[in-house]
Parts: sequence; C-alpha cells; structure tokens
Amino acid sequence: MVKSVYFLLLLFVFSNCSSSGEEKPVVTPFIKIQDISTSEGNNGTKSIDFTLTLQEISSVGLTLQYTTEDASAFQYLDYKKQAGQIIIPAGKKTATISLDIISDEIKEGDEVFRLIFESTQDIDFNQTSAEITIKNDDTQLPYQKDDYITPDSYQGWKLVWKDEFNEKKIDNQNWTHEIGNGDNGWGNSELEYYTDAPENSRLENGNLIIEARKESLNGFNYTSARMVSKDKQSFKYGRIDIRAKLPFGKGIWPALWMLGDNINQVGWPACGEIDIMELIGNHPEKSHATVHFGKDFANHKYVGGDYSLSNEIFNNRFHVFSVVREENQMWFYIDDILFFDFNSNDTQGASYPFNQKFFFILNVAVGGQWPGSPDSSTQFPQQMLVDYIRVFEKE
Repeated sequence: MVKSVYFLLLLFVFSNCSSSGEEKPVVTPFIKIQDISTSEGNNGTKSIDFTLTLQEISSVGLTLQYTTEDASAFQYLDYKKQAGQIIIPAGKKTATISLDIISDEIKEGDEVFRLIFESTQDIDFNQTSAEITIKNDDTQLPYQKDDYITPDSYQGWKLVWKDEFNEKKIDNQNWTHEIGNGDNGWGNSELEYYTDAPENSRLENGNLIIEARKESLNGFNYTSARMVSKDKQSFKYGRIDIRAKLPFGKGIWPALWMLGDNINQVGWPACGEIDIMELIGNHPEKSHATVHFGKDFANHKYVGGDYSLSNEIFNNRFHVFSVVREENQMWFYIDDILFFDFNSNDTQGASYPFNQKFFFILNVAVGGQWPGSPDSSTQFPQQMLVDYIRVFEKE
C-alpha cells in the first residue's frame, strides 16, 4: 500500500513537471479590415473614421503603416492623401484613422480610393487593403452653359503625351490614315470608304475634324476618315482625356477607341479593345464604353456601360471622355462622371489583355452592323470635332 501511494506521488510530480515545461503556442494577432462607404457631402472637407479591429485583444501593442492610394477617386480632387502609422495599444481591440473627403455639389459617379496597410510585426489580416467608396449625393451637372473641359495638369500626375490639334496639318509623327473599307467593312459591314483627303480629316480652329460625307468613291457611297497612332504613340497605365463633340443621325457611328500593340501577333480580340466612346447616331444622347477580349473571334466576349445626357445630345457641346487604367482595372468617365468600370475578375474566365500598351483609333463610320444604314433623315456631312487628347501617368 505504501509503495503504491509513493508511486502515484512520483507519477503526479513527474506529470506536473512535464506539463509546466511545455511552451504555450503563440497566437498571431489577427486584424479584420473591412471596406466602407460614405456619402460625399457638400462643399469643404468631410472627415470620416476608419476602424481597425483585432479578433482578440493582444498583450503587446501593434503598429501598422498605412497610405492612401488612388483608384477611381483621385487625391487632391476627391480626398486628401494621407500616410502614417496607427497603433492598437496593448489591451485594446480597436484603433481609428481619420480620413478627409473633399466634398462638392457636382454630380459624379461613385468613386473609390484605397487604404493600404503593412507591418514589420507578425500580424495576420483578412485583407491588407480597404476600399473607401465615396457615394455621390449630388445632382448638379459639372458644367453650366459652357462646354466641359478638363485641366492640362493633375497634382500627383505628369503629362506624358498630348495632341492639342493646334497646328496647320495633322501630325504624321502621331497619326496614320488607314485607307479603304477593310475586309467586310472593317469587320462591321460599314458602308464608307476611308481616305486621307482634307475633306474627310483636317485641322481647323484648334480642332481635329473627321467628316463623313455622302459621295461616291471606289464603289462606295460615303467617305470618311480613320486615324490610328499604331507604331507611333501607345500607352499602358494612366489617365486619358479626350475632349470631343460628336456627330449624329441614323447610320452615323463615331468612335474614340484603342487596340493592343500586339494585335499583329495575336489578332483580335486577343489583343484587347478599349472603346472609350462609341455613339449610335439615332441615339445621339447616349455614349457607350465597351471592352472586348477573348482568345479568338469564336470566343469573343465584351462588357460595357453607357451614359445618357438629359434634354440634350452629344452634338450640342464638347464633352470629355476619359479612361483611367491601372494594373487589372479600368474606370470610364464622361465629364468626370464615373459610369463604368472593369477589372480582371470580370473576364468571364478569359484572360485579361489590358495590362499592356494600347494605341488610339479615331474614326466616324457610316452604316455597319450596329447602327444600320443611313436613311432620308440622315444629314450629311457629319463631323466629329476633337479638341485634344491628353495622357497622364502617376508621378
């Protein structure tokens, strides 16, 4: 009996010593980061709070560095750029960053900027960045009686190329005229014959004029112009602003668009197509933005959005058509109003071909599969006026 009690006592001591010598597992702090949205507000600066939340209280203080980053919203125009560090003190579960939204009364689309986090400490996150959505709550259009215009500089961006069309002749260092009708009307059953004649494209009063005319040439009943910057000017990421006044009428099809530099190697639509602006002339109040992609013609896919004016048409005044491109994402604007965005998750399983250089195409088509043919109501000539094209990249 005594031996048994002694043995149990030794077993208890040994077991207790063994368990006390084991190290408890270290739990890595986990921070939950959530996207948030806020209304824009009217005039001045509006402050909002962004809160970081720990899953469990930590016994040590946690320090993170953060910075804001443009997406469809831009620093200095839509929000104030910030960078710094935030500390979640030991024994606390949350910490808050105050962000400043720049408010106005101008109608815009909802816009987004990002809050990016990093830390040298061992910390886990559900995501390392948050999207801050600024929700539009205004109704005033961004112009009154004057045509819309955008600045020739943006803080935090540099102007890398422009054509203001202020010279006497179209600059052949920037543009090439594509001549003819292409195979099957440039693939769209178009009815025009494209020329490089000054009647179809020229510079006047600081504008490029592309003019569609009802006249016979080489077996076709209409003439127009199609200008490309292929092998001369092409661009990858950045902001593009094109200020233009558009033609109208049934069968009229103006376009401001882009194709991937690698079109000769991979063909269309694998090269990608970015339609910044297309207008179908019998709906002259509506502008379309579309992206085309897919490994070959049989697997062609496209996604787009449109924007309609109220009580006027795009021929009444100049408007600015813009696209902002960054890796895996694009945003489309008219007069700084965001109306369509597209990213690499929207390709319906196809590859995303838009992370490369693209060149410009400017043209006014007549007829085709989308607009149909002109009729007796269509007035000729019809002109697309382009005031400028400007390309900006982040500094």
